[in-house]
Amino acid sequence: MRKTSFRQPLITLLLIAACAIPARAGAEKHLKNKVYPKPAASQLSQPGPSYAERTDVRQAASDMALQHQLDASWVRQTLAQARYIPAIAKAIAPPPVGTPKNWRVYRSRFVEPIRIRAGVAFWQAHADTLARAERQTGVPAAIIVGIIGIETVYGQQMGHFRVLDALATLAFDFPASHPRAAQRSAYFKQELGHYLSLMQRTGEDPQHLLGSYAGAMGMPQFMPSSWAKYATDFDADGRIDLFASANDAIGSVANYFTAFGWKKDLPTHYPVSFDAQKLDLPALLEPDILPTFSVASFQDKGAVLDAGAQRHAGKLALVELQNGADAPSYVAGTDNFYVITRYNWSSYYAMAVIELGQAVMQARLLGAGQIGP
Repeated sequence: MRKTSFRQPLITLLLIAACAIPARAGAEKHLKNKVYPKPAASQLSQPGPSYAERTDVRQAASDMALQHQLDASWVRQTLAQARYIPAIAKAIAPPPVGTPKNWRVYRSRFVEPIRIRAGVAFWQAHADTLARAERQTGVPAAIIVGIIGIETVYGQQMGHFRVLDALATLAFDFPASHPRAAQRSAYFKQELGHYLSLMQRTGEDPQHLLGSYAGAMGMPQFMPSSWAKYATDFDADGRIDLFASANDAIGSVANYFTAFGWKKDLPTHYPVSFDAQKLDLPALLEPDILPTFSVASFQDKGAVLDAGAQRHAGKLALVELQNGADAPSYVAGTDNFYVITRYNWSSYYAMAVIELGQAVMQARLLGAGQIGP
């Protein structure tokens, strides 16, 4: 789920991080015997040339086969079926230099009536599973609901690109204009290898699965490496299915956060204001969103916290959310706020997850479900 700041309007569909923990045994059989529709021509978004004749692709096929202990001929034949998708290369390109960030605009895309209504329905349908996940992992149901809502509107928008094409495009033709093109290309080569390994283990046709323009899959938009490491058979039916099983999606999101160190009952953030006479804003912002400051050192640099935050025992980070030409918004982020950013390396994303989950929870508790026009 590693997702980074190079996302644009489709930012919520990007990267699932890859930190090594043992894969669940069920991960090898989660797709077996599942039927996926073949994409229509329109779903391929006007593909460019295939990768069949490229020498660098053939070399990568040999490397992937060796790394993942796959049949080299099968890997070469599979990659030869991948197509370059110009729309993906365009979507992944960084925004123009100088494009202002705007938290209010970003928030309005996700914390809105359609997602809130869908979130209420999802929570009502899967209340027992959400409660069990929260009880077992300490990850609040509202955070899980926020993630799945922002990623795919609770399974309604899981992506229309062939995963094989998406990963190949970004592995072999990542836009050179991106400042980290080499690192990103290497990352997607790794994910392509993990995808082929997953398909070989499950016996699924690599050409059938559809996902985001970055190759993320299922309700929670897991990248292939994260599927292998964090996906879990939460409904205990003997397979992991993040496409059709909301139970597995819920348990897998909770498992992901647990693996990255989620702390039960710890708030994600606190309100913060400033003492203008003491404020050292550059020092407070220098660590970015990594919790670094004790409460005392945070306040020594001019941050003003409420009584609840002053009792916080861990570290804090000053999280800045820019609002275009208006003054930024700030919160004091905790370790749990940082954990959410491991799903997507963006403080804007993390705050949207939190606020969508809170909005859905409030609407559900009020018995609403009819939010807005």
